[in-house]
Amino acid sequence: MDVNVELVTFLFFVAVLAGWVDTVAGGGGLITIPALILSGLPPATALATNKLQGSAGTLTATVYFIRKKLVKLSELWLAILFTFIGAILGGWLVLQIDAKYLTMLLPILLISMGLYYFLSPSVRNEDAKGRMSLAVFSTIIAMTLGFYDGFFGPGTGSLIALALVVLLGYGLSKATANAKVLNFVSNISALIYFIIFGDINWTIGIIMMEGQFIGALLGAKMVIEKGTSLIKPVVVTVCFLMSLSILFKSYW
Repeated sequence: MDVNVELVTFLFFVAVLAGWVDTVAGGGGLITIPALILSGLPPATALATNKLQGSAGTLTATVYFIRKKLVKLSELWLAILFTFIGAILGGWLVLQIDAKYLTMLLPILLISMGLYYFLSPSVRNEDAKGRMSLAVFSTIIAMTLGFYDGFFGPGTGSLIALALVVLLGYGLSKATANAKVLNFVSNISALIYFIIFGDINWTIGIIMMEGQFIGALLGAKMVIEKGTSLIKPVVVTVCFLMSLSILFKSYW
């Protein structure tokens, strides 16, 4: 495809917006994948390039949250390990069977998640008592969500954050920060696969990585400064937009 100044400028600013949205609520791929396909990239190349640029955003947010002490890697290492294992297994399985059937269930899941955030008065910045131990969460829930990201992917960051809120009692800002770390881990396993076997457009990917860096950094700062007042409405909006996008692509 012809890569010109207008195109890369457009995709750079798309990446800035997506990096911000993905850091605050997850679902940045809702913005970047359609933009890449509309720019003329074949779907397989768009997915591979998206994983490259998106990983830059999750890495930026992860480093920022660790430096600001919203994430303690010493507590999260088991969840990181099992997220990575789950993502590898999911990536392997997606090559063996057709993942399209998940599209019928995902909108229901996303709408339910959006309604939970919208209606629940318990989604706050303060920590609450968890429903399970971190060890159980790591070996079962983190591995399952890592598997989901490797197998299918959309909405993974939002799902991880919701699981941390509901099951571990994390406050919303803390859950968003920790979810970004685990989402980065699952992204890396997929990115390794695409680097080895995929068709990445490196020119576009690197330019969008720069945009993701800016957007993710802005988003991470706002998560800490604004907390629930910012995260909750963005999560609800992204969940419903992702649901509509998937339904439109599936049935029209």
